[in-house]
Amino acid sequence: MKIGELSRRSGVSQRRLRYYEQQGLLTSERAPSGYRYYREEAVTVVAQIRNLLAAGLNTEMIRTVLPCARGELPVLEPCPNLVATLRTQLAAIDDRLACLQQTRTALATYLVATDR
Repeated sequence: MKIGELSRRSGVSQRRLRYYEQQGLLTSERAPSGYRYYREEAVTVVAQIRNLLAAGLNTEMIRTVLPCARGELPVLEPCPNLVATLRTQLAAIDDRLACLQQTRTALATYLVATDR
């Protein structure tokens, strides 16, 4: 299928599909005319990419995790570096949550002080 059809079927812009391809997340074959042609499973791959992005993974991490994803939603199978990649991401989320909690506490303290 051409990029326009993949865009319609996946709900992702053509520009973003090209970006996924530049990042090594999505593959296509080139016709002599220069058109990109995608296999049928590209629709599922794009859905997996979107789910992994929504989970907070960056494209570099997705490149590691994507070969382990199977099916419409990312059902992960053990593969090299998968556990380490996911643990790294989880630790980063925990760090951000701790920072946000500190910021929230500081703001709440300021609000209490201004109410006096």
